[in-house]
Parts: sequence; structure tokens; C-alpha cells
Amino acid sequence: MTEGYAVSVPKGYRVGSWEVRDPIATGAFGSVYEARRTQPREGAAEFPKHAALKFLPTGTGTPRQLAHLRELAEREVRLHRRLRRPRLIRMYETLTVDDPDQPGLDGATVLVLEKAAGSLAALLSRTPRPPHGPALLAQICEGLAQLHRAGWVHGDLKPANVLLMEDGSARLADFNMAAELEGTHAYTPAFSTPDYTPPELLWSDIGERGRQIRPSADIWAFGVLAHLVLTDTFPLPGGTPSARRDAAVRYARGTDELRLSPELPDGWREIVRGCLARTHTERISGEALLRQVEAAADTGRSPRVLRLFPRRRRRSAVILGAAAATVAVTALGYGISGWAGGAPDDGKDGKDGGSTAGTGKVVQATYGAGELRTGKGVPAAYRPLIVDSAHDCVQEDVTPALLAAMLKVESDFDPALSDPALDEYGIARWTPRVLRFWIRSDGTTPEAIPKPPFTPAESIPAMSRYLCWVAPRLDSGLGGDRRVLIAAAYRTSYEKVNDAGGVPPQYRDYADRVAHYLKEYTPPGRK
Repeated sequence: MTEGYAVSVPKGYRVGSWEVRDPIATGAFGSVYEARRTQPREGAAEFPKHAALKFLPTGTGTPRQLAHLRELAEREVRLHRRLRRPRLIRMYETLTVDDPDQPGLDGATVLVLEKAAGSLAALLSRTPRPPHGPALLAQICEGLAQLHRAGWVHGDLKPANVLLMEDGSARLADFNMAAELEGTHAYTPAFSTPDYTPPELLWSDIGERGRQIRPSADIWAFGVLAHLVLTDTFPLPGGTPSARRDAAVRYARGTDELRLSPELPDGWREIVRGCLARTHTERISGEALLRQVEAAADTGRSPRVLRLFPRRRRRSAVILGAAAATVAVTALGYGISGWAGGAPDDGKDGKDGGSTAGTGKVVQATYGAGELRTGKGVPAAYRPLIVDSAHDCVQEDVTPALLAAMLKVESDFDPALSDPALDEYGIARWTPRVLRFWIRSDGTTPEAIPKPPFTPAESIPAMSRYLCWVAPRLDSGLGGDRRVLIAAAYRTSYEKVNDAGGVPPQYRDYADRVAHYLKEYTPPGRK
């Protein structure tokens, strides 16, 4: 079984005519596995021999399967069924697991998807500013135009959600956040990737149906993506997503100017500026953008990309070095934000003495190394979830190192922790009646109190959301490390920390332990 996966599926498991093989990636909204077709199906001649199976928990099987994921699954299935375009990753069929003997799988929705060779995120990790970047951008823009013409908004465009096929051509993927337009707007869950979110959505109200979004949000994300592909930098200043998010707000409010990289090619400068206009009404439209991008990329209507991947060889003939192995297993997208699985970090950072056989482990053990120190005991399986969860918070004191330190003190990274005497469970020691208010990424509260066990994919993002809410409620005049004060408020409450003028005496041992691991996990040179 694959520990740490949102949906854990054993190798060899059969669903429909497919047999699960090796895991690819996981995230809070599902898990993806390689699969092979084991038997022919009548009327299914178009099905390939190999595919990617995306398992989505629907909330219908076990307490740990959240009900709000059902809506995300249905959203993605609906788009796949209605849109078949050459620049969108293809879905062959959908299945529902009917297996009462496997409560962790029973009721899960399975999307049978086109299997990609890699992702834009992996390509940029291996080859910053790839020579065929302009042609890739033209294909990505073509995919957005196809979505927008059909009346849909992607809602989460970023490198991990652009998949690359064997011939190097690009496909848009991950339609969990995609939404169909109702006039000028669509409605999506209140979840997004900070670096690619337009400023107006950073302070938008969230209604019962979620957050309003326009196609111009995708245009903004494309501008950020184009700047990254062509210059290997983000268009807004800052060393972290939170700092860049603050810069985006200042820019939108007119207090800062947009300063694009001098390395941005002249033909693209006006395009990126048009995408990153301060307000949605000033941004370039989708069709005009496509024409300008195709002209700048110097391609025809359907730009071709030279082969970006070597032709497949027998595995026994391929030998990867550590660096190549790291790149080879970067997440393939499919709506998955981070890798998880494998054994906990063994203390090696993947650079000295680590085996290249466990390539997935090498990537996990170094994920977010600039913000969360490697080789210090943070389990590799949880590093992507810790880093990504911290990035979802706008408070600069809520860092990956703080989340890791707290998880160490709360549970010693034990996802199966169970303390009925205190009514606390899981890696973040959540009390069910409190977790209820923080478990959903869209800010809504389920009617029923969730029941343990709680997975890390549920517990860690919820911890970040709670800390993000607590941080601004602590008095500004409190002494000591503000991150430690935030941790103390998690263990008690922000009111008690404010009343005590710092860490309450009964929580000082807890705070001291958090401070110790915070120092241990923070990379040298960072606060």
C-alpha cells in the first residue's frame, strides 16, 4: 500500500479493465497511478494499453473521505465529458469502485486519463528557459482558448497542470477547479495557487457557491507562466509565494509598478504586460492573446514542439544519475500538487550517499529545500504537503519550518496517532469538533463532525488554515518569536496567549520544543 496517499491503492488492484501498477503522484484531491489494460472491451478499441488512473475520494465510502471532494470530482468529470480538444488531456472513461472489502477505496471515483511523459514543471526543473518555450506557450494558450470558447474557466493554470506528451506537445490538465461560465462569471472553490492567482481574487468574497471567477483569471496565470518559462523568474518580486502575493496586492492597488525581467524577449514583453494588467477589465482577451502569442512564437495555428523526451528504451538500458532521477520523477500534474509515499526520510538529503533507485524518495526529501531544511528528520512523504500548505497562507510567519516543527512536537509525524483520553487524533492532533471548522479548503463547514482516523492530506492543510487565522489575532506587542506564539495559540487559544502577554506558563515546555525544532528545520540564512 502507498502510505501518505490521499487514496491508497495496492499494486495489482483491478478496477474495470485496468490493473494498477506504480504510483505516480498524490495530493489533497486524489492520487494518480500508472495502469495497464488487462482485457479487451467491446466498443473500447480506442483505449490505449497504458493509462493514468486518477482516484478521487467521493465522501461516500469512509469518514475520512470528505464530502466536498464529490463536487470537485463531478466538476472534473463534467468538463472531460463535454470537451474533447487536442490541447486538453483526454479522459477515456470514468469508473466507480464497488468494493466493500476495501473501505478506503469503496465509492472512489476513478478517471482513466491519457498518460503523459512528463510535466512542464519537470521540464523547467531540468531545463530552465527551455529553447522550445515559446512553442510550448503557444500550445498552452491554444488550450486556454479552447476552454474559454466552450464557456469554461480553468481556474488553476500552473506548470504542474501542463502535461507534456511523448512528442513534447502540451496538454492542459487538472480540471478540479474548472468551472462553467454563467454569463460573465463562474464559481469555483476558494482554493488556488498563490503565484498564479490574480490580485482581485486575493480579497474576493466567498459565497455559498464558492468564489466568482472570470476567464481573465486564466489570462493572469498565463502571463505569470510565460514570464517564468522565458526568464526563469516570477514577474513580481519576493523570495516566497507569500511575499510575491503581497507584491501583487501592492501592484493592483497602484503602490508598486510592474517591473518585468530585462531578459524577457521584446516580442513577449507587451504580451505579458497585457496579461498582468492591474484589473480584469484591462487584460487582453483570450482570442487577441492567442494571435499575439502565435506571432511571438513564430508558429502556425497548431504549433509543433521538437521532441523533449528521449525515445523510450528498455529500462535495463537506462541508467539515471541522482540529478537526472530527481527530474525524472517530478510530479506529472493530473491535479496533483505534491508527491507522497515511500518510507520516511532516512536522514539523507538525496545528494550524498542516497541511492538513485528510490527516485521518488529523492524528490520528496529535497522538496522545498529553500524553506525546509533537508536531512533533519522531516519525513519525505510529508514534505510536499507541509510546504504547499504553508504557501497557501498569506501570513509570513506561517512557514513550512513552523508546520514541520509543530507536527514533530504534536505527534512525532505519526499519522496514526490516537489519544482518546484527550480526543485528539492524527499527525496534527486534531480534536474532531475543532477540525470540523478547518477541514475544508473552500471555507465551508460540514454539518457532521468528522470522525477519525484523519489522514495527513486532511490534517496538515487544516493546521495551516487555522494558524493563518490565528496569526493576525495575536497582539502586536507580544514578546518572543511570533512563530512560537502562533504554535502556543494552536495548543491553547490566541485569547489565552494575548491575556498572558506571551506563552502561558503551562505551555512553555511545548513552546520550547517547538522553538528547538523550528531552529532545526529552518535553513541557514532564513529567519
